[in-house]
Amino acid sequence: MEIKAPDFPESIADGEVANWLVAEQEYVERDQILVEIETDKVVLEVAAPADGKVVSILKTTGDIILSEDVLAVFEPGTDSQAPLDHDEVKSVVTDGVRDGVNDVVTQLPTRASPSARKLASEKNLEISKIAGTGKGGLVTRDDVLKAAQSKTEREQPLITAEKKQPELQGKLESVATTSDDGRIERRVPMTRLRSSIAKRLVEAQQTAAMLTTFNEVDMQAVMDLRAKYKEAFAEAHAGTRLGFMSFFVRACVEALKRFPGVNASIDGSDIVYHGYQDIGVAVGSPRGLVVPVLRNADSLGLAEIEEKIKEFGDKARAGKLTIEEINGGTFTLSNGGIFGSLLSTPILNPPQTGILGMHKIQERPVAVNGEVVIRPMMYLALSYDHRLIDGQEAVRFLVTVKEFLEDPARILLDI
Repeated sequence: MEIKAPDFPESIADGEVANWLVAEQEYVERDQILVEIETDKVVLEVAAPADGKVVSILKTTGDIILSEDVLAVFEPGTDSQAPLDHDEVKSVVTDGVRDGVNDVVTQLPTRASPSARKLASEKNLEISKIAGTGKGGLVTRDDVLKAAQSKTEREQPLITAEKKQPELQGKLESVATTSDDGRIERRVPMTRLRSSIAKRLVEAQQTAAMLTTFNEVDMQAVMDLRAKYKEAFAEAHAGTRLGFMSFFVRACVEALKRFPGVNASIDGSDIVYHGYQDIGVAVGSPRGLVVPVLRNADSLGLAEIEEKIKEFGDKARAGKLTIEEINGGTFTLSNGGIFGSLLSTPILNPPQTGILGMHKIQERPVAVNGEVVIRPMMYLALSYDHRLIDGQEAVRFLVTVKEFLEDPARILLDI
């Protein structure tokens, strides 16, 4: 049977074979991941449809593929037990006659798939000491991998920086090149995700009349509320931590209801006003910046928002975000403050017409009721598309967000 690429949605033109996790003629189990496909948005995984063997690989690493392209030829079937060597059987039986029937049983060769035996040999593991979870106690490839990981965790020594340095130096030299004047450089192909990010950012600046307006928010009220209820919140919501992002999401949702133009998008010569608030949350990952979306954020409570954002972060770091989770969105939040940014101008995420940039909370002297006091302040930056949003509307939207954050009760009271 044929192993095919997934059916890409309209927003993804093609993909690239990133990594084969199995080799030709290797037996695999049902749902075992065979290959990873990198698109300009996410990494897709293709799993085995059944127990069987990868007969031949048709698309190799680096190949560009389209929807439903055939990646490999697959043969369903189980990995039969390898036949016993004659001398091995003779030795076991002889020993069994001498030592008794029980010893025969304990010394018979462990039942294991060929791929598991091969991997155990590569990992310097004794196959007889690995507990099999397959049918009839068969040792599978996954059993060997788990045993190898357990062994590594037990035996891994503490390596000092001095010991690491020669190994790292060797890796650098293996990929380093020399410039015309003799200095060391490294040339690495740009990932499809990074290339897509670059293209979209340039497109946003070239097609939108982008402006940014700034304000600052006193975070004291939110910080006091969080400090007062964080333990009770975690206890009531199965350990979910109360962070700042949920307050910003809720504040933006309420502000978007009052200023629907900031929640709209431009489609050709039409303006599309959305009757819902799908909030994109920019998340950093090893492959680059991704923006998973909180669907119907207006119907989510603070705990649900915090749980979803944590889930998005975990998935982004593991490369497990799905296409459905990053498609769409009507407005975006970008939190550069977690990296220490004090002020920035975020770039629009087309076709959205607004994005809010959050920044570092920093204590500063401010005037309150005629007196100078020290308060935890944050600069906010709203970048917007001036083709649709007027300056006064953008400013009023940002002031509304500020007011909700400085008096969080307004969100609950809807005032």
